[in-house]
Amino acid sequence: MKYAFPKVDLHLHLDGSFRPATVWELVQEQGVKMPADSLEGYVQWMKKCSQSDSVNEYLKMFDPPLQVMQDKESLIRVTRELIEDLAKQGLAYAEIRFAPQLHTNKGMSQRDAIEAVLEGRRQGLENNPEIKIGIICCMMCVGTEDVNWDANMETAKITHEYLDKGVVCMDLAGAEGIVPLSKFAPLFKTAADLGTPLICHAGDSQDWHTVKDAIEMGAKRIGHGHHVYENPELSRYCADHEIALEICPTSNIQCKTRESYPMHPAYNLYSLGVPVTINTDNMTMAGITLEDEYDHCLNEMGFEYEDLILMNMNSIKYSFLKEDEKKEILEKLQKCLDEVCQ
Repeated sequence: MKYAFPKVDLHLHLDGSFRPATVWELVQEQGVKMPADSLEGYVQWMKKCSQSDSVNEYLKMFDPPLQVMQDKESLIRVTRELIEDLAKQGLAYAEIRFAPQLHTNKGMSQRDAIEAVLEGRRQGLENNPEIKIGIICCMMCVGTEDVNWDANMETAKITHEYLDKGVVCMDLAGAEGIVPLSKFAPLFKTAADLGTPLICHAGDSQDWHTVKDAIEMGAKRIGHGHHVYENPELSRYCADHEIALEICPTSNIQCKTRESYPMHPAYNLYSLGVPVTINTDNMTMAGITLEDEYDHCLNEMGFEYEDLILMNMNSIKYSFLKEDEKKEILEKLQKCLDEVCQ
């Protein structure tokens, strides 16, 4: 492999990181209407949507996979296959996130969806013991906060029951800017009171104020978060208080939240001491792997090879792995870093 060190992806959506052939097979079996007449056409449609000028066009790509991931067997399969693919790519650890409430359209409960993903995780790890996987349960912002308040509250309450069973934390994903992020604070408090670790999407399509809100609600890691760079004081706070950012370069370019790889502030944030990590977001929909993101980091974003290793060390340090597992991977990364720096 081009990058011969343990790789880590902390920001990876299950419904954006599937095998296209599997979704195509499932839509044929289930009679789901597709935007294309063939697998090849479906792949080209996703490629076109990913390069659109509209976030709404980008979000259309989630419809087909979500429609077929409404039963336990399909959810188990997609999870297992993603873990198999990540292992083949040489990842040592990944945190896969999904929203249980988005898989209840055909009778599954949120609990059923979580248990299906955990079964897929079990099967994937059984066949690929070289990789470790954590599962993140997402609440969703799909409109004003009251639209799916009950479903989000259920996620907030149920996530903690599966901690230490494969689930590692709770997130809030979806559309930014429809309502102030602070409107979701009671949900985060419910989860925090139960002892659930918290992260949050923020500072991507909206400005640095959402990062501030997420931190105030208890998030110790921010999904995306790159707009924090526009506020030097908050950037310094993130550096001083070890608020890690889950940077997803290609996703940011495709969704037009950053105009280009060279103009992305990831390296500047990294240079300020902010704990930056590099991730894929939606591997299939973006048409990239983690190694592709590393290519962009080296060729267009100002990073050096050793920076990639150091950012993977950030990923492990701010992951939800157990301490002994962190130590094992960190030692391997340190060995790789020493070899590069000789």
